[in-house]
Amino acid sequence: MIKFEKKQLLLMLMFLSSLYVYSQKETVTPIQFGDMNQWMVRKITESAIIGGNTKYLYAIASGDTLIDKPYKNTKSPWAVSSVLAKVKGITKTSVTVFPEKRDNGYCARLETRIEECKVLGLFSIKVLASGAIFLGEMIEPVTGTSDPQSKLVTGVPFTQRPNALEYDYKVVTGGLKIKATGFSRQSLLQEKDRAETQLLLQHRWEDTNGNVFATRVATAYELFEKTVESWQNGHRLPIHYGDISKQNYYRSYMELKNGDNAYYTRNSKGKMVPIQEIGWANENEEVTHIVLQFASSNGGAYIGNTDSRLWIDNVKLVYNR
Repeated sequence: MIKFEKKQLLLMLMFLSSLYVYSQKETVTPIQFGDMNQWMVRKITESAIIGGNTKYLYAIASGDTLIDKPYKNTKSPWAVSSVLAKVKGITKTSVTVFPEKRDNGYCARLETRIEECKVLGLFSIKVLASGAIFLGEMIEPVTGTSDPQSKLVTGVPFTQRPNALEYDYKVVTGGLKIKATGFSRQSLLQEKDRAETQLLLQHRWEDTNGNVFATRVATAYELFEKTVESWQNGHRLPIHYGDISKQNYYRSYMELKNGDNAYYTRNSKGKMVPIQEIGWANENEEVTHIVLQFASSNGGAYIGNTDSRLWIDNVKLVYNR
């Protein structure tokens, strides 16, 4: 009799458990080109005055090889930090994102590197650049080194409400940061470099003068402080809605993006303007845009460690239904 009652109880628990799983059924949706299996090759010949080298850049998109031309991602939502620059008539490239073979497909390898520019062999300029992939647009050709964020259209239109970001990754990180702007001596900073993932959901609007404002609807942030040499498949990062500034998981790097820290976008007049996040939205606020980026270093422009690497694959969004 006792054994029969235990069996009945076990069956009931299994049944209730199945109901709970069903009620929490989820949908996992790949982001377009997020499997990192399609890459466009770009062949660029740099100016003779700096050596005339041929460089290869790679875009997360389909298409034939693009030769000596600026790139605009019309087919793919992804942009990369590898870039073509033309400054005062000199053509130069910076290459920090690469396709890498993985199983039967590819992944993205993001590297923090020193880009060196030697002018007629007389003097050289060394600039540190971190590897990044993001939803948005890199405006090419870059024509100057000031205000790097103003060269990036950050984020794309988006109206959904995912619960988590899912992706595969491995990482090499944790070395001391250096700063190399090309205009002063390279300096060592007493702070460890960290790879970074961030996803922001925003409610944006534009005023009659073309200024763009936003409130933060949801936030997902992760800094990688230690090297993880084996692939972490199906890694999930929760997305938190509403004002998270008083939560125990909140950190200063999750703050609103405004002022000198603001991201940029192209307004309705075609002008690049900062996106001023003016506050935290109610968790039920309408979503209009998503900001998503992965980076091999987290120090901002010209700061990182040249040993830092971040591999990314199979980027997806998770929805509870």
